[in-house]
Amino acid sequence: MQCQCTNLKFQTLASGSKGNCAIVLCGKINLIIDAGISQRTLKRRLEENDLDFSSFFGILITHSHNDHIKGLDGIIKHTNLKIMITKKMYDELKNIVPLNRIIFIEEKNKIADVELELIPTSHDTAYSVGYIITYHKKSLVYITDTGYINRKYLKMLENKYIYLIESNHDEEMLMNGPYPSFLKQRVISDRGHLSNNTTAKYLKEITGDNTKYVLLAHLSEKNNNETLAYNTTKEALEEKNIEILIAHQNEASPLIEV
Repeated sequence: MQCQCTNLKFQTLASGSKGNCAIVLCGKINLIIDAGISQRTLKRRLEENDLDFSSFFGILITHSHNDHIKGLDGIIKHTNLKIMITKKMYDELKNIVPLNRIIFIEEKNKIADVELELIPTSHDTAYSVGYIITYHKKSLVYITDTGYINRKYLKMLENKYIYLIESNHDEEMLMNGPYPSFLKQRVISDRGHLSNNTTAKYLKEITGDNTKYVLLAHLSEKNNNETLAYNTTKEALEEKNIEILIAHQNEASPLIEV
């Protein structure tokens, strides 16, 4: 399915603490975001859309935690895909990704008709980023695994067509849940994860008339549930005509298009 149209298409293939992966289809330039599932699983889920690895320009990596990169070994062995990272990520990935398989990306990038901007995120790793991907004036925001979003970037994130943003935990469930104290503190820290309430507040501020879809991602299996995440965002966006979807761990989302 090599679309030559001017529509932007997006799908999550896996989302959660056990593995994360998504695809963005932009005419001739298609991108994979993160490789937190095995090469075989990724191949199978691509084939469900009549795609294969040769359909893609490269793989964008958000950060080096295992649930975002554990499929890289197999992908490097069995495909010719390039791995797209910042230079600040290289030290953490140099033992996995050969230098000749890397495309270093900058704060702003242009690949044919696709514009790619980096949004620094705040997570307990050497360097982590989110992405704004724009194709024919239609933009996707992809932000996961961050304790907060720096306010200086919020203007850049306003009024995009699609948002994937993590809605990791409910604060009350987390604090009353089974995690040990140190892990609870990690999750709620500025280098942890976004809660349902924090995500809803950001979305209320940055979504606009262009916004068609919000996908809530990286939901905790122990400290959240789909109903809580959905209802918290739904209440914040009740006056806006936006479809809210939940990204799942073990199944792909619908392929959405704008």
